[in-house]
Amino acid sequence: MDNIRFLLVMAMLMISYMLWESWQIDYGPKPQVIISDKPSVTGGDSPVNAAGLAQEAKAVTAAVAQVNNKIITIKTDVFALEIDTQGGSLRNLDLLQYPHEKENSVVKKAYELIGLQAPEKDLSPIRLFDSNPESLFLAQTGLLASGNSAAAPDHHAEFVAQQSNYVLQDGQDQLNVPLVWTNGQGLQVTKTFTFKRGSYAVAVDQKVINKSAAAWSGKQYDQLLRVQHSDTNKGFIRTYSGGVVYTEKDKYKKIKFDDIADENLNVSSQGGWSAFIQHYFAAAWIPPADQENHYYTKALNDGRYVIGSYSADVAVDANSEAVLSAQLYVGPKIQPVLEALSPGLELTVDYSWLTPIAKGIYWLLNQYNGFINNWGLAILGVTLTIKLLFFKLSKASYQSMAKMRKIQPRLKELQERYADDRQKFNIEMMAMYKREKVNPLGGCLPMIVQIPVFISLYWVLIETVELRQADFALWIQDLSAQDPFYLLPVLYGITMKIQQSLNPAPIDPMQAQVMKMFPIVFTVFFLFFPSGLVLYWICNNSLSIIQQWYITKHVLEEDSHAH
Repeated sequence: MDNIRFLLVMAMLMISYMLWESWQIDYGPKPQVIISDKPSVTGGDSPVNAAGLAQEAKAVTAAVAQVNNKIITIKTDVFALEIDTQGGSLRNLDLLQYPHEKENSVVKKAYELIGLQAPEKDLSPIRLFDSNPESLFLAQTGLLASGNSAAAPDHHAEFVAQQSNYVLQDGQDQLNVPLVWTNGQGLQVTKTFTFKRGSYAVAVDQKVINKSAAAWSGKQYDQLLRVQHSDTNKGFIRTYSGGVVYTEKDKYKKIKFDDIADENLNVSSQGGWSAFIQHYFAAAWIPPADQENHYYTKALNDGRYVIGSYSADVAVDANSEAVLSAQLYVGPKIQPVLEALSPGLELTVDYSWLTPIAKGIYWLLNQYNGFINNWGLAILGVTLTIKLLFFKLSKASYQSMAKMRKIQPRLKELQERYADDRQKFNIEMMAMYKREKVNPLGGCLPMIVQIPVFISLYWVLIETVELRQADFALWIQDLSAQDPFYLLPVLYGITMKIQQSLNPAPIDPMQAQVMKMFPIVFTVFFLFFPSGLVLYWICNNSLSIIQQWYITKHVLEEDSHAH
């Protein structure tokens, strides 16, 4: 059991090193993406090229667009954004309720007491959509004419707006922003963006009014355009950033930027959605669930990536009209909100293959917070619940450890007696295990069973946006940030040392020395972890110490009295 425990711990350290290497790859310095000044000769980011269809090229540079195009500013209770009248693209979208950093009043006061200036915090809101070429991210939508139908407005077409500034006023629940395009020959399209109070979902309706003598036929497309993105998380946290498509057949499917560069996606599905996601936030186009949608991706030559979908052709007879609709979600990945919008959208909170377990843990965490109204206390409640659920398994593990500790002196004597005969020592050791009814694997196997649950809880704490900048108590005013005073990691190291003292020490002196270093190593490692995660481990270790102490002192004594 000593060797197995040693191997498990060494494997944990190796995994930690691999995570560090992955962090360097994902979050280390990246070559700067350069947006080409030259117009694309192939139609660039149009969905027609992405779908493998033919259309005449249209492209303008981001710099020219910013100078020549009219920009509409919009402000609601959750958004501050711009809409470009060229194509009606959404850009420069700020999430007003999600600043980059949070001011810590306790830390600020501590700096004042010692006469120093507290480090400045970036209190500006998270910008998701961005017109800056280096961090380009846009939401685009348009229409494509079919056959001999008159040309329709795509995301390069010039629209006309009624006003240049829209604000959701107090007491107003809904804000409509219409843009109008006409070809001067009887075809008119009104693209209307509808924003609702407290909502991160934007309804987009494209009303086609055909006053010409000929029928019109075409399709609607919705797409996201962005340059490659990697989250710059503090610490050793690695999260997925890239494309996602949800279809009836494949369900939730990640499409990394490299995958988009290697091959264009080309699938059809009833309903579904497409998105670019990152840590805590997502942007997703959700076409109507009752229609057939075609999903595509495209890597452009100038370092941009496109993901989106288009509908089947819709016919609009002469002197008639039709409305093509879609919904855009852009904001925090709050699971109950996403789940209500579209099937599978909550999976953008990415728990990987442990999703079934993690979703249950998130539900429990959410229930505790709904009752306590404190995410830190909710973490403690979930930790206690998991401990109670695995009480029997933990009891078996600690009983095995306690029995091993009981025979440890005799194992040490055997080791000294047969120091020159390893084979004889192993034979005598196994005979002692049999006499004392000790299972050397008894302490490890129950812990292995619990590993998926622990990993799932880890991902829940990392991925849950509700924990971002959430208060706990005292100086911990952001559970997603590291402890500003590093007290929690030190406390974690102390609990790990106490727990280690209750376990049987390895017989091998080298292993014993290495094990003694673990509390120090992991304390340093945890200095950079989110305080919510460290809080969980402190609680888990403390409960384990109580449980193990009780079993060692009482349960085994009861067994000895019984004999």
